[in-house]
Amino acid sequence: MIIQGDEPEQIRLLRKLYPKGNYFMQGDEAIAYGAIFAGCRFYAGYPITPASEIAETMARELPKVKGYYIQMEDEIGSIAAIIGASWTGLKSMTATSGPGFSLMQENLGYAIMTETPIVVVDVQRSGPSTGQATKGAQGDFFQARWGTHGDHPIVAISPISVEDSFWETIRAFNISEKLRIPVILLADGIIGHTREQIRIPDPEEVEIVYRKLPKDEEEAKYPFGDVDGSLVPPMPLFGHGYFTHVTGSTHKETGLRDVYTPEVHIKLVNRLHKKIEKHEKEIEKWEEYFTDDMEILVISWGVSARPSLGAVLKAREEGIKVGLFIPKTVHPFPGKKVKDLAKKVRAIIVPEMNLGQLILEVQRYVNDDVILKGVNKIGGIPLTVEEILREIRGV
Repeated sequence: MIIQGDEPEQIRLLRKLYPKGNYFMQGDEAIAYGAIFAGCRFYAGYPITPASEIAETMARELPKVKGYYIQMEDEIGSIAAIIGASWTGLKSMTATSGPGFSLMQENLGYAIMTETPIVVVDVQRSGPSTGQATKGAQGDFFQARWGTHGDHPIVAISPISVEDSFWETIRAFNISEKLRIPVILLADGIIGHTREQIRIPDPEEVEIVYRKLPKDEEEAKYPFGDVDGSLVPPMPLFGHGYFTHVTGSTHKETGLRDVYTPEVHIKLVNRLHKKIEKHEKEIEKWEEYFTDDMEILVISWGVSARPSLGAVLKAREEGIKVGLFIPKTVHPFPGKKVKDLAKKVRAIIVPEMNLGQLILEVQRYVNDDVILKGVNKIGGIPLTVEEILREIRGV
């Protein structure tokens, strides 16, 4: 299924435009094609290195699938545009890098509060500020989680390869649609600009989720109410004859503003959290290698995961009992799994292209008797197998 009510035509169109087979492309391009296969038909964005190829690809390809591309005046306008488009029923996405992601934070909070399904891609680059505009990094781990203010839940996904970028983008859209939430794809400039062979599937091989719509006028009266016990309200779309009030202020189940009643705020914000907590097992995703007999554990994410695997394989050849854990969903963080793995080892090594962010999350789930060590690198150059291997040998 591609677009609700228009699936057969869209499937035929995708088959014609992108025949099943092997393609050679950048990670940024793979994100764009993943979005198209997921049913994204509206993209608003502003050019920014190293994410611009996503916009370029969407500008070229979206009109071919009866979609819409618009270049906005800035990143604030970009996320505002996709929020509006989502409320008309279009699966919508924008892409940026660190500085633009900073500008999007207020409207990201608005999307959380209004339960608007959108996908926001952050192709991370060196910072702070303009930093190294053309260099990749992993410095937005905590910005993704806490960038916008208030008590808010968030889902953030991080791919580890070009092909992974295609499939994880699809997964981001599916989670966004199922739970009526914004989802962040936390990519990076190195994978974004890496070219690799990927397999494009037949569109019928791709499982696609579409948001829940009201069954009738009665359900449509409660666009922010738990009408069926799922904690996810049906979404009455603009232009479909419903009267729907949408506000970033605290609101009742009808959508009408109520900023004075504590119980209204408590009920609303708790539900926003609970609907993600209820589905954590479905949202969480990871890869693990050699964790059965390990004495040392490497935990890594995004662009640092593959050199970490290379280091683990070489260490295994040397007889070092080391395992690897790669969270694909970085928020909500799979802390229970990390806690279980940490009980098996005497040391944990955390490689990442920053000065230590994921390691702070890992630290929450590790006992004091476990050695915890970061392998950190900034400057826009990725970690190497040898750099990580050296740290494994040293613990």
